[in-house]
Amino acid sequence: MAPEYATHGQISVKSDVFSFGVLVLETVSGQKNICFRSGENAEDFLIYAWKHWREGVGSCLIDPALRAQSSSIRNIVRCIHIGLLCVQENVAARPTIVSVVLMLNSFSTTFLVPSGPSFFLCKVASIQNFHFENTTGG
Repeated sequence: MAPEYATHGQISVKSDVFSFGVLVLETVSGQKNICFRSGENAEDFLIYAWKHWREGVGSCLIDPALRAQSSSIRNIVRCIHIGLLCVQENVAARPTIVSVVLMLNSFSTTFLVPSGPSFFLCKVASIQNFHFENTTGG
């Protein structure tokens, strides 16, 4: 869900672009955006992805199964870059869906550097309680 909708109830075509970006990042990584766990820590998945991409290690986000079947890690990293452009916190900075299609179809395009995505706090205690109640029948 786009942050501007979650916090202010505002929706636009850029909200759909945000959702598309989340889907791209989830697909490439094999991870869920909902309360992603990095090792022992619960962390915001979009922030995690953005930090790794910014540090030049975006390829570590790629699902091992996808990595094993792909002949071009570079193209997958391009998809991560496009996904991160779509989930930027600033709505105006997100590309239009037409621009996203052009980026996906063009090999010569130089992309802008994405700014950080919105940060959402994951209520780990609530999720742990939910998991505990569901596994114990409570």
